[in-house]
Amino acid sequence: MASVIDDLAWSDGRRRKALIVVLACLWAGAAPHCLGPVRGLLPAFGLTLMLGGYGFSTLRRGRSSAAAVSSAPPADAVVPAIDVLVAARDEEQVIARLVQAIAGLEYPADRLKLWVMDDGSDDRTPEILNQLSATHSFLQVRRRPRNAGGGKSGALNALLPQLQGDWLLVLDADAALTPDVLLRLQPQLNDSALGAVQLRKAVVGADSNWLTRSQALEMAFDAEMQLGRIAQGGIGELRGNGQLIRRQVLLDCGGFNEDTVTDDLDLSFRLLLAGQQVSVLWNPVVDEEPVMRWGALWRQRQRWAEGGLQRFLDYWPALFSDRLSGRQQRDLIVFFLLQYGLPLATVGDVFGMIWWRQWPLLWPLSVSTLSLSALALWRSGRRHSEGPELPKATGWNLLVANTYLIHWFLVIPWVAVRMALRPKRLVWAKTVHAGLSVSS
Repeated sequence: MASVIDDLAWSDGRRRKALIVVLACLWAGAAPHCLGPVRGLLPAFGLTLMLGGYGFSTLRRGRSSAAAVSSAPPADAVVPAIDVLVAARDEEQVIARLVQAIAGLEYPADRLKLWVMDDGSDDRTPEILNQLSATHSFLQVRRRPRNAGGGKSGALNALLPQLQGDWLLVLDADAALTPDVLLRLQPQLNDSALGAVQLRKAVVGADSNWLTRSQALEMAFDAEMQLGRIAQGGIGELRGNGQLIRRQVLLDCGGFNEDTVTDDLDLSFRLLLAGQQVSVLWNPVVDEEPVMRWGALWRQRQRWAEGGLQRFLDYWPALFSDRLSGRQQRDLIVFFLLQYGLPLATVGDVFGMIWWRQWPLLWPLSVSTLSLSALALWRSGRRHSEGPELPKATGWNLLVANTYLIHWFLVIPWVAVRMALRPKRLVWAKTVHAGLSVSS
């Protein structure tokens, strides 16, 4: 299967393909101005009906979908073996807490191991791991040089040949889980139709400031929409932290792609093309720290935007082959246009405004998209949520969070143009973890 998946990926010529996408979207945003200020609105209204209608249908389906896991297996049930994987670089603030969290999981000791790849840490991470491995037999520590290459994907791939578990649980070093989470996931882990499971990411310390509150609601909004996409025949996606993958499925897909800046998003498409289903759960959750400063958030979102667009550029021929159903293809088209096409087209609309001295023409689609996100934020904020408490869905919090989401209209065009004009040098641009207290 690995060779088949690799044959489907067109990773060559990313700059050229990115340039085509940028020019096409800029043209789509500017061209309606040629029709005049009235007829030029017709394309926007048409797209609003098509894309907005699909988005609101997605949100409605997500609300009615099964979103939680609450049952535990019988006491005598055979549980699958699980290898927990962590790629750690300079994680002295959180790595001990993570090891203790895994030690506290209610799971048979002979069916669980924690594998930590120390990826050339320069701080006290190696010392802390040495101390912990002396007292925790389930902890397996491996090391590689800091410049070994491949980023997080390379670090995880270096562990794969040693693993024997049925499932792999990939965590970030700042993750926290409730002790019973793996037992509660047994229905999913024993479902032969599933290739991967993604837990909702819950933000700790969300009430610190407006930025952290917005991130907490954003993560809930993302899970809400993913549940809806799956419910109406679309796709589910992995989110890096809190993702469980069948080991053999991952091997069949060629492991983690070391030629990408977002291993989780790339793997989501590899699983999709391999015919593997991804389940997304609202409860239980995996806790993680928020980004505390705007500069760090900007760097993180650039990486997410680049990896998200890059996978479309790499796999687009296969995405429109008979490997995917019509519903899956429609889902991908709609959310590609909303997530990547609309921000770029908005820039083209601005150029058209200036050149033809007209009012903006994409406003119906923009208003529809912002209305959809506001409704999704409100609904996700009112769900029963385990883990850290979500910020209250007050009018002010929703207004701030929805305004905050507009940063994607800046990030996407900036990253897309940069991808089209500059060669990419793969680096591990990891998020710094501060060791905030967690609730799980």
